[in-house]
Amino acid sequence: MKKTTLLVAVMVAVAFSASAQTVQLTGAGATFPQPLYVKMFDEYKKATKTEVNYQGVGSGAGVNQLIAKTVDFGASDAPMNADQIAKAVAEVVHIPTCVGAIVVTYNIPGFKGSLKFTGPVLADIYLGKITKWDDEAISKLNTGVKLPDMNIVVVRRADASGTSFNWTGYLTKESPDWASSVGQNTNPKWPVGVGGKGNPGVAAYVKQVPGSIGYVEIAYAIQNKMPVAIVQNKAGNWIDPNKIATVSEAANIEFPADGKADLIDSSAPNGYPISTTTWLLVYKDQTYTGNKAKSEAVMKALWWMLHDGQKYNEAQGYAKLPMGAVKVAETLMKSVTYNGESLLP
Repeated sequence: MKKTTLLVAVMVAVAFSASAQTVQLTGAGATFPQPLYVKMFDEYKKATKTEVNYQGVGSGAGVNQLIAKTVDFGASDAPMNADQIAKAVAEVVHIPTCVGAIVVTYNIPGFKGSLKFTGPVLADIYLGKITKWDDEAISKLNTGVKLPDMNIVVVRRADASGTSFNWTGYLTKESPDWASSVGQNTNPKWPVGVGGKGNPGVAAYVKQVPGSIGYVEIAYAIQNKMPVAIVQNKAGNWIDPNKIATVSEAANIEFPADGKADLIDSSAPNGYPISTTTWLLVYKDQTYTGNKAKSEAVMKALWWMLHDGQKYNEAQGYAKLPMGAVKVAETLMKSVTYNGESLLP
């Protein structure tokens, strides 16, 4: 009798231990949304016991890991290009998750205020045409601000980056010279500058090097207490990206059915011009995983991010997805299948 009771107790303990174990998912890619994703996945684990291990390795590396099928989902601030789509072979769904601001930050000794920039001036700095902080082109935009006779150290990404894709997209729209000589790319042939890996690398470089200028997602500037520039938008208004409403307004468009919205250089009167969405990437047909339960867990986690998780966006420096974008994302997620059946209700 005692042996039977002991055996039952052991079996119950084993069953309880198995049920208490957390499901583990893996994702990799963009550093742009990493501060938000870290927060979301921490809260998701508390709510569901599902652990999501996200590595901010850059959009390019994240797409490559998705193609290699070494992660459950990828993340990118740039839609997959034709070459990447060909390598993936199977269809990949792009699910938007938030809207963020790519900001201009700088390190000018003795100056902590908000400088003003236009797209053409920023392009000329990154083309190497404007090399001094007291250049007339910058001074004209910042009347009454005394800037030093100091070399500008241009900082850009060293890795394939969705943030760079959107940054160069902005410069392409604003500057014919940039458009003809460099163009939009995740990993362009930079005319000048030194490279930092990921948004954290660029932020660290700018913070450490006097005279430097760089572009990062605003969360990294806030975390490092770095100044952020005010940028003139397409309507001619000067826009402060610290105001989340300016980022939200830039995203107030009709998202296309594939979710791949381009928010750069928005025509919204009060929209911040270097706003962008970012995407989580999953294969539309999940049968390749051989694990339906895990594929369901991935889709449940992404569904939570799209709904309950949105309440964490603004505190982390990101705008919520507009409702139209949420509806598009829901439709895309419901199209993801396993053996021909949707993984979501």
